[in-house]
Amino acid sequence: MTSSTSVWTSFPGLDFTVTHVQVGPWHTRVLEAGSGPETLILMAGTGGHLEAYSRNLAAFAEHYRVVAFDYPGHGYTTLADTDLEMPDYLAHLAGLMDALGIEKAHLNGESLGGWIAVKFAAAQPDRVGKLILNTPGGTMSTPEVMERIRNLSQAAADDPTPERVRARLEWLMADPDRVTDELVAIRRGIYSQPGFAESMRHILCLQDPETRMRNRISDSEFAAVPGPALVVWTSNDPSGPAGAGIDMASKIAGGRFELITDAGHWPQWEQAEQFNKLVLAFLAE
Repeated sequence: MTSSTSVWTSFPGLDFTVTHVQVGPWHTRVLEAGSGPETLILMAGTGGHLEAYSRNLAAFAEHYRVVAFDYPGHGYTTLADTDLEMPDYLAHLAGLMDALGIEKAHLNGESLGGWIAVKFAAAQPDRVGKLILNTPGGTMSTPEVMERIRNLSQAAADDPTPERVRARLEWLMADPDRVTDELVAIRRGIYSQPGFAESMRHILCLQDPETRMRNRISDSEFAAVPGPALVVWTSNDPSGPAGAGIDMASKIAGGRFELITDAGHWPQWEQAEQFNKLVLAFLAE
């Protein structure tokens, strides 16, 4: 594997905390850094965890109070014993903001996180500033993509060997060498928890075509998003073509589209410097 800065040394000198916050039934793992007057909440993708944004924390925390967290059923938050659909994620996000004393925040969501961000902004527009949506979900329902995500994710959770976990992570990247041994080890630790395989089954309900359809983002929800949105797509996104991102940006008032090349489903990881500059410039406008 190519050498790279460690996840936990990606932000040298940055003061941060990692704690658990009770949000309803969910003992939620939360990372906080920075002390700016505005809050930026970072939300990862399906089966992911807050480390997905480790390469962005230092840049963002220079200007904002940054919050990253693990969803219900994900990471080191309480695992799920029932299926998790959009209303569950939206209620959890609202509860987390309440618990942390956050009245309003910018939302940066990748994949599932982008899906949640749009739905939340439409439902609670007074609590949302700007949106940054990295290869967001919520509109496409490509059977082969959903099946691939389901198979790779469940296989990694059922038997979290280095090979299976690496295969799941490599699906996210334009260059598989960007999956570091450390990232594999982090995800193996999460996926090896007792009960995580069952939790993954409940997470993956959104990869079921019928369930996905009833949770999709509607055109009326796009229209209800209150503020500007930056939709970031990539040259090598495995979930679908850039046209999906262009279409999404066109449906949001103040929507803007940007393409990052030489990246897959994790532009914030593979092209962190470019991604950080895009986001900060957009938020500063």
